[in-house]
Amino acid sequence: MYRHSLVFAAACLGMTAPGIQIWNRESGIWNPEFGIGNPSWSTAEPPPEEEACPVYRHSLVFTAACLGMLLFGITLTTLGAVLPPLMDRYGLDRTEAGSLLALMSLGILAGSLVFGPIVDRSGYRLVLIAAALGVCLGLEGIARAPSERSLAVAVLVFGISGGVVNGSTNALVSDISGSGRSSGLALLGVFFGIGALGVPLVLGLLLRWLDYAAILADIGLAVLLPVVFFLAIRFPPPKQPQGFPLRKAGGLLREPTLLLLGAMLFFQSGMEITLGGWTARYAGEVLGLNEQRAVLVLSLFWIGMMTARLVLTALLRRRITGLVLGVSLALAVLGSALLLAPGGLATARLGLFLLGFGLAAGFPIVLGIIGEIDTELTGTAFSIAFVMALTGGSALPYLTGLLGDRYGLRASLLIVPASVLAMAILFGVVRRRLPPRHAEGPAPEGMLDGKFPIPDSKL
Repeated sequence: MYRHSLVFAAACLGMTAPGIQIWNRESGIWNPEFGIGNPSWSTAEPPPEEEACPVYRHSLVFTAACLGMLLFGITLTTLGAVLPPLMDRYGLDRTEAGSLLALMSLGILAGSLVFGPIVDRSGYRLVLIAAALGVCLGLEGIARAPSERSLAVAVLVFGISGGVVNGSTNALVSDISGSGRSSGLALLGVFFGIGALGVPLVLGLLLRWLDYAAILADIGLAVLLPVVFFLAIRFPPPKQPQGFPLRKAGGLLREPTLLLLGAMLFFQSGMEITLGGWTARYAGEVLGLNEQRAVLVLSLFWIGMMTARLVLTALLRRRITGLVLGVSLALAVLGSALLLAPGGLATARLGLFLLGFGLAAGFPIVLGIIGEIDTELTGTAFSIAFVMALTGGSALPYLTGLLGDRYGLRASLLIVPASVLAMAILFGVVRRRLPPRHAEGPAPEGMLDGKFPIPDSKL
């Protein structure tokens, strides 16, 4: 028996002297005895494992992805958190403020559209560095913009960079996690929650001593720390270094499984952004809470989601994605019923927590399945999925507002349980097209904590 990693390291370092030949062209396996004097063994051809064996540290690359997702959490919540002082500073009315939010959403959509082909063609390092710098510039611009026009440009750059970071980090974790994609993506989602909750928390704590511009400028400078980390580590190599396969990528647009999964994310993203955008208003208008307490009630949704994703990180290693998603959607229906029922504040709080807990499984499970559709075009497949998701993230909150003006927020938020039902129906359809491992059963043999497959007889 031998250590696979040590033997391969010897080959990589050129420690294959004449007569010490470790690769058999005929059998396609490593020679346990180094093949001394055996003419059928040769170092002339590199083993197939050399291409698949990573030259990067899994833990460091995953850490980089988590730092990137932290940045996206900051991106998604910063503008909403500082919108009131921005309106005061620039004299914006509600329509103009809404235009800024729409501009940021447009930027995120654009970033989600372009990142996939770029990372498939050029790799992740430069894309993540450029996007992180864009987040930094966006924060500094929002903090120091001298005019409304400059502010709009900063918001657009901020949104595009956030969209690129979000898509790239999810695709990166999918690429490095092997058959444990859903588990890795669940853990990644925890860092989104930390970033999303962190900005309002920091602003709430520091606004007593500093104005919002100084705080945002300091956060922008702190974003440079992930850039240094991205520069210091190795990332997986590009998957299409010789040129981007346009015809093959175009075929993804006609892939029914991908489109069905993208439709699921349409409703998933729509529910998350609807609840994130309208729950505080619902708590004020329907539950009679003041502004500060309404925001605290909203935090229960994100806390529920972060808690669930920590649980999912371990649970999804068992490869029971179908069962987990079914139970999660049932919890989301129960949570929406408690939130919208004519009960007290305690019932609404429990409902929000259960909604966050139940909706937490959607993105990691669906993206984990999408990552298996075409492992050579992961970024492009994720681009398609995120564009569909963000379309829902724009359409459903807008529809909720329209219905709320006519029928009230309690009635309009029925769009949430209706969307959960739509997701369940779509998953019932797409499940028939998936491998059995997405229904039930433990992780396949050779999987180590949902990470890279371990070659047989080489431990």
